[in-house]
Amino acid sequence: MNLQELENKCQSCRACPLWETRTHVVFGVGNPHADLLFVGEGPGEQEDLTGEPFVGRAGQLLDLYLKAFDIARPNVYITNIVKCRPPRNRDPLPEEEAACMGYLERQIELISPKVIVCLGRIAAMRLIKPDFRITKEHGIWFERNGVPITATLHPAALLRDPNKKPDVFEDFKNICAKCKELS
Repeated sequence: MNLQELENKCQSCRACPLWETRTHVVFGVGNPHADLLFVGEGPGEQEDLTGEPFVGRAGQLLDLYLKAFDIARPNVYITNIVKCRPPRNRDPLPEEEAACMGYLERQIELISPKVIVCLGRIAAMRLIKPDFRITKEHGIWFERNGVPITATLHPAALLRDPNKKPDVFEDFKNICAKCKELS
């Protein structure tokens, strides 16, 4: 199964109740052979309307960080833990995350990135460790199935607290350094 076939399968998913309120499945976007994979928690309203991850205000902020580090968005792959928007943008429930993890695991396998970056606490708790503390552990490198993985604050958190932007800038410097080291 390739990435397009996996996305086609995901489009008809009804493994959890989120399918009942979605406008679009938000599978992921970008280079299917990207060295750098970003994983967020789940789609928001704009993402649900367009079917593309990180296109709302948080996505625009992510784009600014990518541009600042000369990372072309089409060269990376961006996805989420859950592929359908939780109502009122609430955190995904554990059973909703579990329903989508097979899709995400297969995406990671097919893309085979050199570096994975979790955007926010939810993704880090699911992909790095259940007790991950984003404010204390962002920017720290871990390993997941032989792939370096780190987390940074979710762009939506920066919209709420702009004082954290310098932390994310430092995280992006480290992410770029790790990518160069591995290329």
